[in-house]
Amino acid sequence: MADTNNHNNNQSLNPFEKLLRSLSKIEPSEIKSVSASFVLALLLMASYYLLRPVRDAMSSEWTDAELSTLWTINFVFSFVVIAAYSFFASRTSLKKLVPGVYLFFAATFLFFYVGAKSLTDHTLIDKGFYIWVSVFSLFQISVFWSFMANIFSREQSKRLFGVITSGASIGAMIGPSIALLFSGVGTYNLMLIACALLLITFPLIQMLNQRPVNDSSDNLINKQSLTDTIGGGSLSGFKQFLTNPFLLAIGAFLFLYTGISSFIYFELKNLMTELSREQRTEIWAFMDLATNTLTILAGFFITSRLATRFGIGVTLALLPFIVVLGMISIVLVPLLSVVVGLQIFRRGGNYAITRPAREMLFTYVDQETRFKAKQVIDVVVYRGGDVFWAWGFTFLTTGLGLGIAAIAGIGAFIAAIWTGLGLYLGRKTEQLDIQN
Repeated sequence: MADTNNHNNNQSLNPFEKLLRSLSKIEPSEIKSVSASFVLALLLMASYYLLRPVRDAMSSEWTDAELSTLWTINFVFSFVVIAAYSFFASRTSLKKLVPGVYLFFAATFLFFYVGAKSLTDHTLIDKGFYIWVSVFSLFQISVFWSFMANIFSREQSKRLFGVITSGASIGAMIGPSIALLFSGVGTYNLMLIACALLLITFPLIQMLNQRPVNDSSDNLINKQSLTDTIGGGSLSGFKQFLTNPFLLAIGAFLFLYTGISSFIYFELKNLMTELSREQRTEIWAFMDLATNTLTILAGFFITSRLATRFGIGVTLALLPFIVVLGMISIVLVPLLSVVVGLQIFRRGGNYAITRPAREMLFTYVDQETRFKAKQVIDVVVYRGGDVFWAWGFTFLTTGLGLGIAAIAGIGAFIAAIWTGLGLYLGRKTEQLDIQN
């Protein structure tokens, strides 16, 4: 009888849903929600990656100190953004919170477009654009994963988050493809396309809000009405983060990740100084496309199988261990091509494996923590790590005069600590599973 029901369910699926079903461990009853989440992630990441190559190409026009200053401003600004968001979230129903965030970002992109068309000197616009896109890059995906952790249970997250991540990666391929195709139309004209993509997310969010919340035994913390407000104050997310050892460990894991990503980013920036802005844009776009091709393959075929078979700890520790080996390779062969290769594997591994595994951790917390403290970690801690490691890199290169090989050696040491912390978080989730 079960086989007959599964056969009938499969017969009613469209080709896209059948593909998802065949490639991953998705149950027929989950396909509608996973499909909507998949497309939602695609649209959100396409809107960001449409703008990312242009933003990153600007960085080579500034000194390490100038870029570190922008990262510092971005970190301070993140506090303001998160406090304002927390205030809004405390007084807004869950049904309105997520679409409200994306409507706000769409409006800001329209504002930047109008400002760019109105001003002749784009110096401040460029730097403001760099900072704001950096805020958007973290905030929009953080809210998305809060939304996902609120829909799916712990058990489902291990099976489904990798597939959903593949949708984000396809969007991340579409975005830079549009940037390459329309590179001659100007930076700010792309803002209008990003704005339109964000507006298209509304019906998908509405559909996901209307579907029943999973009621499995490990997901009882999700049982809150969509018409209820989360409650708390503007700084409650900060308090939750600072007083919860589990959240502090997640923050430390992300902090070490930013150290590795910052070091590689700065090395790439410096190694491409002699290239033209167009060449730099093409290289950054190529890395985006290669990264997301890798992410799609891993997201469909590796992540769910890795997480369900070996657990969250091994899944979290895999990429840090690979980075240790990659940093050692740079020590031995300090060339641009090697750094580009490590950047592709680091980002692809993060998007397909490490990021979904880290998002699984938030199925172990309550709803207020998921929609408030999570954003503190994803935005403020992340940007704080950017500032710390950016100035640390500047000190190592400008102050101490260290070269790429020496810095890669330091990076290998950081990645080793990062590996151990991933295993620790995995043990904590095992303990929480036993307690529940």
